[in-house]
This record gives sequence, structure tokens and C-alpha cells, in this order.
Amino acid sequence: MASLKALDRPDSLGERTYLALRDHLLSGGFVGGAPMQEEALATRFGVSRTPVREALARLASEGLIESSGRSYLLPALSRRDIDDIYELRLLLEPEAIRQVTQRLNGRKQLRPIRDQLAAMVTAHAAGDIDAFSNANYRYRAAWLELIPNRRLLRAIELYADHVRYLRVLTLGEAGTRVVVLKGLKRLAAAFAAGKPADAAAAMRDHLHAAKRILQKALDRQKGRGNGHGVRG
Repeated sequence: MASLKALDRPDSLGERTYLALRDHLLSGGFVGGAPMQEEALATRFGVSRTPVREALARLASEGLIESSGRSYLLPALSRRDIDDIYELRLLLEPEAIRQVTQRLNGRKQLRPIRDQLAAMVTAHAAGDIDAFSNANYRYRAAWLELIPNRRLLRAIELYADHVRYLRVLTLGEAGTRVVVLKGLKRLAAAFAAGKPADAAAAMRDHLHAAKRILQKALDRQKGRGNGHGVRG
């Protein structure tokens, strides 16, 4: 029996719409509580409503948005949500980092991580929040790419994505960027030294720091919503 040959075809319009919407969502492009309506999004992306409908349904199935009547909304995260998400991240990511550190076999694999860390340092000094955020994302993508267990990778990506849009909003604060840089420098040093236990410990501490930052951001966000925050 002749073997079947895989077809080389571009991503479908639905897939491209999903990826574009997901990227916009996770980069903080949608305001919490603002409706995501099919017609408006279809016009914005220059496509019909069908691929938008499919993309929104897929994002909802991943827990990144929730249905609200005929539209979708960013879920309103609570402290309990953040506790639950970080409980899972603390189970998954230190182990993934340990596996990655065990498998590193040369400076070539570390180069993307070092390059993005250097880019973050430069962006922070220049006060360039977008450049810092982009380099931060690429740093994370570089070590995630080295995870040998692809199912573990998918689980990590899913739960990290649930808070990514909120994390993006905190990087405008210089103090937050300092904390992020400190954690990622420590992690890079553990990678370079080839010490899996140190890398896992660095990731645990980094996640605990990120959780505290998000909880404070959430408290401020709720304070503004109740009329107790600073108004511009």
C-alpha cells in the first residue's frame, strides 16, 4: 500500500483569525469588560463573521474569554483565580525548567535567552515598555522551545496565557520591570551553570514574585472600579 503524503497547505482563514485575535488579546489589546462582538471584529480584521465566530468559540473553550449574551468578554479575574492559576504554574514550570536545564548542551542553546535578556535590560534603561514586553515574551518562548515534553509545554502555555494580558499591563511600572529582570537574570545564570535544582528554585521564586505583582494590580484595578482608585 502506497504511503500517504502530507499536504503542504497554508493555515486556514479561521486559524489565522484565531491566532491574530489570541495575540491581540494576550498583548492587552482588549479592555476587561469590553464586549468582543463578531461584526465589529470581522470588520476590523477584514474577514467574514464565520472565522471570527470560530475563533471566539475556540478562545472561550480555552478559558481565555467567556460568553456574555451575543458577545464575549475577558473574564474578570479574582484573587482566587490568580491563586488557582499560580498553584498550577508552580507545579508545572519549575519541573519544566529543571528538565530544560538538564538537557542544555552548549552555549548555542543559551544564545536566544541571553540575547533577549540583554534586549530587556536595554529596553528598561530606555523606558521602552513595548520593547521590554516583546523581549520578555521572546525570552520565555526561547526556554519553552527547549521543553522535551510537549504535553507539558501545552499545559504551561495555557495557564500562563490566562494571566498574560494582565501581566502586560503591569510592565509599565519600572519597579515591576526590575523584579522581572532580577528573576530572569537568576534563571539565566542557573541555565549557564547547568544546575537544574537552582533553575527550578529560581523559577519558583520568580512565579511567587509575579503572583504578588498581579494581585496588587488586581486590587488597584478593583479600587478604581469602586471609585477608590486614582482617576486620570
